[in-house]
Amino acid sequence: MPNELDAILEFLKRELPYTPEVGIILGSGLGTLADEIAIDKTLAYKDIPGFPQSTVKGHSGELLLGKLGGKKVIAFKGRFHFYEGYSMDKVVIPVRVMALLGAKYMVVSNACGGVNPAQEIGEIMLINDHINLFPTNPLMGPNNDNWGTRFPDMSKAYCPTLLAKAEAVAKKLNIKVSKGVYAGLTGPCLETPAEYKYVRIIGADAVGMSTVPEVIAANHMGMKCFGVSVITDLGVEGKIVKTTHEDVVKAAQETSNRLKPLIKGLIESI
Repeated sequence: MPNELDAILEFLKRELPYTPEVGIILGSGLGTLADEIAIDKTLAYKDIPGFPQSTVKGHSGELLLGKLGGKKVIAFKGRFHFYEGYSMDKVVIPVRVMALLGAKYMVVSNACGGVNPAQEIGEIMLINDHINLFPTNPLMGPNNDNWGTRFPDMSKAYCPTLLAKAEAVAKKLNIKVSKGVYAGLTGPCLETPAEYKYVRIIGADAVGMSTVPEVIAANHMGMKCFGVSVITDLGVEGKIVKTTHEDVVKAAQETSNRLKPLIKGLIESI
């Protein structure tokens, strides 16, 4: 892992016009959030030595360098998932990269299934906590003490200050949001009705196949995290319908116009 990162970082340091302040990871169907970035440089993942490749529709596989909300940002338009066959250390490469390049904040978005009966499709949920249901953890194996402690505290995995700022921005812009707990599962199949029920019983409001590993890695490296979910389908008894990945991407894209000003306003307030 360190050797791979060395090659990636060496390449990016030559390409970067500045030190990024905020790292952004864009989820399924939410790549249009990049439209708000004043882009200085675009790099295809395939052109970055040693960088993984996105294999999922809705993840274009581009690294964007630019400015958003008056801040210098590095944005990953396309993430990597455990279900694609990537090991956890590969899944969190974008997080390691943004932190080692100097970013102090991470904004991560995802499209997910809602299990809270009060939720609606298209709802924006600000993540205030998560439940890790993956069978492994990105911190497994020898610890790199230069990155962080062996046992990082996760009591404030999602920065309360950033969460409060996002709520204030949403109120100012009259954007309806809710707060909730995100459960991370491996996928790639969507959950059964019994699994949706289980996830709700253990305390989650939404369930998806990403975000949790990235937030763990970011906290390990001392970054302050903000996470946001778009509810693209419902895992609520009586409301469960057959759902395709295309349905998920479409629902996320339809919500992105409300999410864009929220993310921009949050970053501006940092």
